[in-house]
Amino acid sequence: MAFNALTSEKPNAVCMPFPAQGHINPMLKLAKLLHFKGFHITFVNTEFIHKRLLKSQGPNSLNDLPTFRFETIPDGLPPADANVAAQHMPSLCQSIRKHCLQPFRGLLSKLNSSPNSPPVTCVVSDGIMNFSLDAAQELGIPGVIFWTTSACAFMGYIQYGPLIQKGLVPLKDASYLANGYLDTVIHWIPGMKSIRLKDIPSFIRTTDPNDPILDLIM
Repeated sequence: MAFNALTSEKPNAVCMPFPAQGHINPMLKLAKLLHFKGFHITFVNTEFIHKRLLKSQGPNSLNDLPTFRFETIPDGLPPADANVAAQHMPSLCQSIRKHCLQPFRGLLSKLNSSPNSPPVTCVVSDGIMNFSLDAAQELGIPGVIFWTTSACAFMGYIQYGPLIQKGLVPLKDASYLANGYLDTVIHWIPGMKSIRLKDIPSFIRTTDPNDPILDLIM
């Protein structure tokens, strides 16, 4: 297979952020750094996010460069109103887990057969978009996790398992949101003395043991 001179020698990193602003922006910064270091970049958004970006930043804001391209996959949800700023997060989390593997796998296969880009050499996956690593593994492509939150938030997220095991989460009922329970101090987190439940990323504040966002993070 022949490639043009702009792409023939470049490794191709496919970047897959979770479709929310706080995840897309850090992934985009990482993608730009990799591009500066000589990578060909394929940045993948959901169709909903792609349309929102074009609406907010202008119709030419996502124009491709020869070595920095934007692609889309569906998120599996019904089409949203063009004026909706954000999707229903629990529904989005459930839909991503059920519906995104196949279109992402298809995108990787398409990129590998395209004459306009080098073969995919790695997948850079948001920490909660694990379907993209499944697709990479199926196709024999190296995959890495990029966690888009701060280090202290990441440390908070990895306490979700111990909090559930110790019976502190989920909350017994809605009164626990305001009765002082969230001031309970957690003593076991290294380097984070006197952290309270209220300081942990707020998805623990649920009374539903099957909460889809909690389940996705777990």
